[in-house]
Amino acid sequence: MSRELTYAQAIQEALAQAMEADPNVFLMGEDIGVYGGAFQVTGDLVHRFGEDRVMDAPISELGQAGVAVGAALAGCKPVLEFQFSDFATLAMEQIVNQAAKLRFMLGGKVNVPLVMRFPAGSGTGAAAQHSQSIDAWLAHVPGLKVIQPSTPHDMKGMLLAAIDDPDPVMVFEHKLLYKTKGEVPEEAYRVPIGKAHVARNGKHVTVVATSIMVHKSLEAAETLAAEGIDVEVIDLRTLRPMDTATIIESVKKTSRLACVYEGVKTLGIGAEISARIAESEAFDYLDAPILRLGGAESPIPYNPQLEKAAVPQVPGIIEGLRNLVTGRT
Repeated sequence: MSRELTYAQAIQEALAQAMEADPNVFLMGEDIGVYGGAFQVTGDLVHRFGEDRVMDAPISELGQAGVAVGAALAGCKPVLEFQFSDFATLAMEQIVNQAAKLRFMLGGKVNVPLVMRFPAGSGTGAAAQHSQSIDAWLAHVPGLKVIQPSTPHDMKGMLLAAIDDPDPVMVFEHKLLYKTKGEVPEEAYRVPIGKAHVARNGKHVTVVATSIMVHKSLEAAETLAAEGIDVEVIDLRTLRPMDTATIIESVKKTSRLACVYEGVKTLGIGAEISARIAESEAFDYLDAPILRLGGAESPIPYNPQLEKAAVPQVPGIIEGLRNLVTGRT
């Protein structure tokens, strides 16, 4: 049975169901215990499962990540929450050189069933060191899986799938999505990692969007529909492994492609999507150059107006898609 939950509640429910089903699942992170997490996502789980399974970690991201990798190698299923995704930069040694590589370097004899959760993105006035979108950084690394659910439904199902996965899964959660609501079934269901979702069908242009940009693209699509421009919106959901086939089929139908993402435009996920289309049979179907709408070449500003200007917003998406379809420059 479905009922409405917030994105944050969907995460908490997924964690609780995973912990109830498997005693090897435990949570780690700064202030996730009695405080309930910086964004109140873990809530009262410490009271339900105890401090041995909902563990407040010291302020040492590298140390936290090392403990989580070691626990995963020992047969546990740790779920590590970074207070802000930006802080993962302090733990890159363990994420990139250990978690991502150990199964490969040991000939497949070990697994690292580890989940790392990253509250990410701008829009909260947290300035340059607490507002980045570094998902493309980690998606560059073989051995990691990287997901960005955009709805409460997908968040719960993909988080449960991530906890089941034998390999390390990086879960990026946009901070502005935590209070958004959507239908979420009560049972412990799974949404497959590596499969995109067509959030809106259209025929004039394909938009591949990630995370909160899915919602902004859908809003832009509704405005453009009144002008006779029919936008297809694909929620990428998984950055690695990427569902290229769904994008190719959509582009072959619409003959136009736009990539909308919050991370910095240069070398962002839109560049990879564009390259895959350029290297595929869909390239011959294109009637216009591929459009990338990404973040500005700047750290995220503190000033609210500048913060909004640093990442794509609905008016800019509308203008970009309108120009792409009509041929305006």
